[in-house]
Amino acid sequence: MSEKKRDVVLPHALKTPATLKLIGKRVVLASASPRRQQILENLGLAPEVIPSTFEENLSLSSFEDIHEYPVATATHKAVEVYQRLVEEDPDNAPDLVIGADTVVFTHAMPSTTLEMELGVRQELLEKPSSKQDNLRMLLDLNGGVCEVVTGVSLVYPILNAPGYEISSLDERTLVYFADKPMAFLQAYADSAEGIDRAGGFAVQGLGNLLIRKIDGDFQNVVGFPAASFFQQLEILVEDDEDFLSI
Repeated sequence: MSEKKRDVVLPHALKTPATLKLIGKRVVLASASPRRQQILENLGLAPEVIPSTFEENLSLSSFEDIHEYPVATATHKAVEVYQRLVEEDPDNAPDLVIGADTVVFTHAMPSTTLEMELGVRQELLEKPSSKQDNLRMLLDLNGGVCEVVTGVSLVYPILNAPGYEISSLDERTLVYFADKPMAFLQAYADSAEGIDRAGGFAVQGLGNLLIRKIDGDFQNVVGFPAASFFQQLEILVEDDEDFLSI
């Protein structure tokens, strides 16, 4: 019970309209990712951590726009946790559930008319299954560029059916890789740092040595686009007077 009573807003948080409205609320992060937790805590937010049981088995091919894929997964995660907590204890329902899903796609979106006409399709890079698989991914990315996309979905209560509203966003960041020799890529694969990371690299760790430059939000590549998330909160507070008030 003490976990539920703690204040989600930490003392060092900026006192914006959104963070002030979060004080005393039950905010839940539907993810076990320590990186997402750390990013939020660094910026003054310490939600409860209740991982979703959603299987994350959506078919990428069913999405006309591949950027909708991580948003849909994030939504399923957040809704599953919200509904479960409401069913478990209606008197202690969450005020806000945060779902997130980060994926890595090979290469950037088509930049020329010819590429667009040819229907260039990005491919999803999952977590590598082994060090050898990690090396294969690194060889594919070496000297090239990938796109990191995080979908974030916020689920919060409303009075009308089904009893909750969903607000979603996606953040996109391009990661440019340096052209490294085989021995360097093998050494990184052998470190095993990239084994549990989508795309097979950790930009905040040794994987930073693989990167030439990043175009976009660095935190998004780590796993959570905090700036866009807080901006979305501010928009909801400004546009919806009932947000976090039910």
